[in-house]
Amino acid sequence: MTRDAEIYFTDGCGRCSLGGTPDCKVHRWQKELAALRRILLSCGLTEECKWGVPCYTFQQNNVILLGAFKDYCFISFLKGALIQDTEGILSKPGENTQAERVVRFTEVKEVVVKEAVLKSYVFEALEIEKAGLKVQYKSTDDFEIPEELQTKLASNPAFKTAFEALTPGRKRGYLLHFSAPKQAKTREARIDKYTPQILAGKGLHD
Repeated sequence: MTRDAEIYFTDGCGRCSLGGTPDCKVHRWQKELAALRRILLSCGLTEECKWGVPCYTFQQNNVILLGAFKDYCFISFLKGALIQDTEGILSKPGENTQAERVVRFTEVKEVVVKEAVLKSYVFEALEIEKAGLKVQYKSTDDFEIPEELQTKLASNPAFKTAFEALTPGRKRGYLLHFSAPKQAKTREARIDKYTPQILAGKGLHD
């Protein structure tokens, strides 16, 4: 059964035991989420629920996500990298994020002040969908391979064969995850931890 987006605004995403309680993070940002939801729906987007959060689509294409964390709520433009950020309000949710861009809010007045800008960005996102534009992702070859992973690939033929057989997306996920720690021993530990998963042909989150 598909989860209804309406449930998110009353019970949260359903991924933790706080759902439906006053402690759910969604309840911290009810006014802000309601204001953002109103803006998105006024732009002609279709509201669905995907990945446990409201997802706003256009012609069955995912365009924007709406959600909340402990310290802020946000809207996420899934192809935000293609938007001309003339007002400088978009940011990457993570250092290595390629396509997605977010706008964070901590007060409802921030939503009110940015409403006109947000609508212009939403309409630009719709034009991007209408034009069929795609984000040009870095290829796997463009990502740095940490020294510890190079050693593992060189010393373990079975591991090398399995890693090279992974899909490009799964490879990128592992390369980013393995490269993130500053300490070599932590990078080695991560590689060792996920070796069985790689040998099984699975991705980081499979």
